Amino acid sequence: MTPVAVRSYRPSDHSAGRRLWAELTAQHNQMYGDPSDDGGAGFEEYLTRLDLGGLWVADHADDGVIGLVGLIIRGRAGEVEPVVVTHSHRHKGVGRKLLRHVAQEAKKRNMQALTISPASRNVDAIRSLHAAGYDVVSSIELTMDLDRHPHDWQQEGLELHELQFRS
Repeated sequence: MTPVAVRSYRPSDHSAGRRLWAELTAQHNQMYGDPSDDGGAGFEEYLTRLDLGGLWVADHADDGVIGLVGLIIRGRAGEVEPVVVTHSHRHKGVGRKLLRHVAQEAKKRNMQALTISPASRNVDAIRSLHAAGYDVVSSIELTMDLDRHPHDWQQEGLELHELQFRS
């Protein structure tokens, strides 16, 4: 198995970071039927965040940068945003390695908690995050579909406090 090292983001990682951001955005848009494609442009705005506490990459010995994780500072807590692994390297432990690294960095900074907000339809991500220790539901974001197109949302969803929600 080829080694993967997690290290701090460098300016020379910019094109790989933008590519990973584009993959993440495309996957999210596909899940929700959104045809738009920002081509990774959102990565530029992300890099200028004043609350960005750190950015790390998973560097594969043969394939270069294959993953990315960021830490947003929220007082004594942190928010993991984004965490992405390129499609060809998913389900190989790279995401877990990135999540462990960002947790270690947060502990070094004496943070009390880390949060992460996966898309509700991304069941693989939710299962991976749960396995990585993200097992406390700390907030819920609800959406009202103003266009009222029920076919755009999955009918099966989540039951929470005896209420049924679509995802």
